[in-house]
Amino acid sequence: MKKKKVTIKDVAKHSGVSIATVSLILNGNEEKFSPKTVAKVIASKEILDYQPDYFARQMITKETKTIGVLVPDITNPFFNILTRGVEDILYQQHFVTILCNADLDHQKEMEYLLELTRRGVDGFIIASSAVSTTAIKENLKKQNRPFIVLDQKTSDGFSDCVRTDDFHGGYLAGEHLLTLGHQSIALVYPQDPPVNVKRRIEGFKHALDVFQLPHKNLLLLPTHFSKEGGYQVVPQILQSSTTAIFALNDELAFGLYRGLEEQGKKVPEDYSVIGYDNVDMCDYVKPKLTTIAQPIFELGQSAAQLLLERIQSPKNTWTEKLLPVKLETRASTRYIRKKDD
Repeated sequence: MKKKKVTIKDVAKHSGVSIATVSLILNGNEEKFSPKTVAKVIASKEILDYQPDYFARQMITKETKTIGVLVPDITNPFFNILTRGVEDILYQQHFVTILCNADLDHQKEMEYLLELTRRGVDGFIIASSAVSTTAIKENLKKQNRPFIVLDQKTSDGFSDCVRTDDFHGGYLAGEHLLTLGHQSIALVYPQDPPVNVKRRIEGFKHALDVFQLPHKNLLLLPTHFSKEGGYQVVPQILQSSTTAIFALNDELAFGLYRGLEEQGKKVPEDYSVIGYDNVDMCDYVKPKLTTIAQPIFELGQSAAQLLLERIQSPKNTWTEKLLPVKLETRASTRYIRKKDD
């Protein structure tokens, strides 16, 4: 015989309070009641093994307690760490994360955006530049869906935003290599770079200006934003006078390591290499990778926190949060002698 499902009415009867009181307490409004009342309701819930009806709750509260997170490439360790930071905050507030990996596919990103909207998620965290401002305005703003953009996507003044100081990060990379005496430098970056990567390049070029070196000294190498992309540009580097390489993310740097090693070249003896992000693998490759460290986990946490605040207070003014970066010096860069040394 099928066991009768326990209802919220049963919990109310068992604990000696109203159905409304039980509903409020079980939906996170404990502060409105005395600790004694809350304890009675929680105890009754556990004794009766009450399981809330998800769909009934959604109809009443108009909430799903879910957040859609859209990233361009989950194979990149950066987005692993970022998503962990997002999930850390959402879990504490009893939200479930729905992760959508777009595989750098614009069509897939748009389909995910539409599907998450249809499923009624409570908010969106968008970390992909391929989702256009027009698409966001049409699908999210028009429907008053709370969202936040970060990393590769810019807010353009229409949403909350969390980002790191990419311009300063690019400058730090340039300052480091130029201080070490390098003047012929390759920049390895993605084709059609997103805004955050463009800022890094601008910061690097500003370092050239400060050191009074011409921009023509740079070898610009657009490629796929991956380890394979870094690997593929090695032949072009070998044919140049380059002595140092700035990879615009660590994945590119790892690809460069492999390509250079296969050609009998050593880092940093033959080429100094600096990356960007500071993912865990930077400490495990040989030599350990010098890189620009972003607070990736904190970036995810900040994005989730801002989104939850937006859900609670949808009429607040837009907030943009800028997180600092720093140079993490390891063993992949070295000083080279200038001709006049």
